[in-house]
Amino acid sequence: MATVNQILVVEDEPVIRSALRRLLERHDYKVAEAESVKDSVDRYDMDEFDVIISDLRLPGAPGTDLIKATSTPVLIMTSYSSLRSAVDSMKMGAVDYIAKPFEHSEIIETVSRIIREGKPRELRKQPSNGSAANTSSTEPVVPGMIGNCAPMQELFRRIRKVAMTDSTVLINGESGTGKELVAQAINTLSSRQYAEMISVNCAAIPENLIESELFGHEKGAFTGATSTRTGLVEAADGGTLFLDEIGELPLEAQARLLRVLQENEIRKVGSVQSRKVDVRLVAATHRDLKQLVNEGEFREDLYYRINVMTLLIPPLRDRGDDIQKLAEIILQRTCTRLKTRRLQLSPEAKEAIQVYAWPGNVRELENAIERAVVLAESDEISIDLLAIDTEYTGIPKKTESTANVASPAEPGDATEELSLEDYFQRFVLEHQDSMTETQLAKKLGISRKCLWERRQRFGLPRKKKQAS
Repeated sequence: MATVNQILVVEDEPVIRSALRRLLERHDYKVAEAESVKDSVDRYDMDEFDVIISDLRLPGAPGTDLIKATSTPVLIMTSYSSLRSAVDSMKMGAVDYIAKPFEHSEIIETVSRIIREGKPRELRKQPSNGSAANTSSTEPVVPGMIGNCAPMQELFRRIRKVAMTDSTVLINGESGTGKELVAQAINTLSSRQYAEMISVNCAAIPENLIESELFGHEKGAFTGATSTRTGLVEAADGGTLFLDEIGELPLEAQARLLRVLQENEIRKVGSVQSRKVDVRLVAATHRDLKQLVNEGEFREDLYYRINVMTLLIPPLRDRGDDIQKLAEIILQRTCTRLKTRRLQLSPEAKEAIQVYAWPGNVRELENAIERAVVLAESDEISIDLLAIDTEYTGIPKKTESTANVASPAEPGDATEELSLEDYFQRFVLEHQDSMTETQLAKKLGISRKCLWERRQRFGLPRKKKQAS
């Protein structure tokens, strides 16, 4: 039985849309209809179609925005049949264009040619499985991200879909998985791509300053407010606001953020005037927000406001062959950035990279490879230079692999060997009451930001000092 080709017609004029549907159905095509880009994204999986025929001028977003949302060929129609609009559409990735009013035979011939010359949708939907396929695939690339495994392909599909809307997005993933990269991709693929994306790490701003940072303040609003300041939410007006680690946002700031989402307006600290803003919120967290709601640390109404579209980033350990590909790409980029000769991984290093659990995910992989590149004295990177904790790999220990991470316990203790993670946790628990965060970080040889990230990863939040 012959396969019936499926076509999506996106046109805001009902008369033209219906005429196109009848014409295509007479030529044995199965036709679906939509009146805008948003309508298309909300109602259909656009990768299921063989061709999308879209008007250039649509309410909300132009038809060319569909190109970024799907791997399906997009044929642009325009009554503004200037050479400029046609060329611009083709540059953006349209497979062809056709000017209105069009001849029936012209559009049927064009659609037939696109289907005949294009890649069948069954093949377009299959993930590529080789380096050659990776470079020639018609699947639209998500900017700045790499991944051929099924979870990443599904993530890319969802990114392209949610990017075309203005819905709030919540990104879930472990530390180091690339949540900010996902937010940047959403912004780049959206209609707000030419506006600035403002990124805020909610955990990195002191609690007493976060409301002022986010919403701004008036002169004299508090001690030290010597001038009026524009907040980061207002700075993102017309663009995207990315709030990383939103679970760390204090409850007072959560209430203000809820007003931004509900009323599309902000009020600076110390002001009685509100100002309308047009901001698309993308939030990220590695924590279970529902659990924080149950514990009274996160507002339930805000949780339901931001949990509209959820994207889950898989941890690096669940990405199969992607790990090796990422390692090779990171290695070459690092060599270029550090201006060193081209290096390669030894077979043992490749094996270690593949079987290691990578609790710090891609960020940890980047750090391990950069360290190895800096220390390398030959053209090959050995497993020792990666400083991977063999406790997490299953690879036999070499002579002094853990000599430098021996237990900090008293000499009288049994000669217990600790992994780097165990060492970190024990050291922090034993010294956090007598040391400041700066002192802890210095003793561990890491930055304060790294200390905070590891605390979050291992569930060791900093204890708040009790008021005397």
